[in-house]
Amino acid sequence: MAQDPLFYVVLIAMAAVVGILLFGIGSFAKGGDFNRKHANRAMRWRLIAQFIAVILIVGFVWLRSGG
Repeated sequence: MAQDPLFYVVLIAMAAVVGILLFGIGSFAKGGDFNRKHANRAMRWRLIAQFIAVILIVGFVWLRSGG
């Protein structure tokens, strides 16, 4: 499985989701004007990245199960 390039794409997508989530949590903790300005944008980025990651994971599982 580790030799498969799609596996690494899935890992990168999941890392991007975690990074965006941590950015959102950090901006929420910081609060103030920055949070008011960027909270919704960070949430949209996370939702889009999460959607892409889920599609990639499902595609990876489907392809490796003999799809």
